[in-house]
Amino acid sequence: MSISRTPLLPAALLALVGLLGGCGDDARPSAPVHSATLAPADKALAKIYDTSCKTCHANPASGAPQAGDLQAWRPRVAQGADSLLDHSINGYKGMPPMGMCMQCSEDEFLALISFMSGQPIQ
Repeated sequence: MSISRTPLLPAALLALVGLLGGCGDDARPSAPVHSATLAPADKALAKIYDTSCKTCHANPASGAPQAGDLQAWRPRVAQGADSLLDHSINGYKGMPPMGMCMQCSEDEFLALISFMSGQPIQ
């Protein structure tokens, strides 16, 4: 009795095609960046973010929207700049007044919010 090897060839080719199927040039979304690794490009804003914002906005346990979490920031940004400034300056829920940045200007708050939300603030 002779054993035929031809049934193995189609199975091997099918397995090879299955393995290579994932090797396309399709753009895949990159893994989300952990908020603790984010920092504004502007050095002055980066210093403020590091000393005032990062404590809560890079710590998921704080309950604050995390820097870079577009979905968490979207409804907040939709409220508009006036509301975001009011919450930053006067405090809101767990947000302390002035966001722990007593020297920050309105423009700096807006720039920091824009950075953390990943969206322009208007």
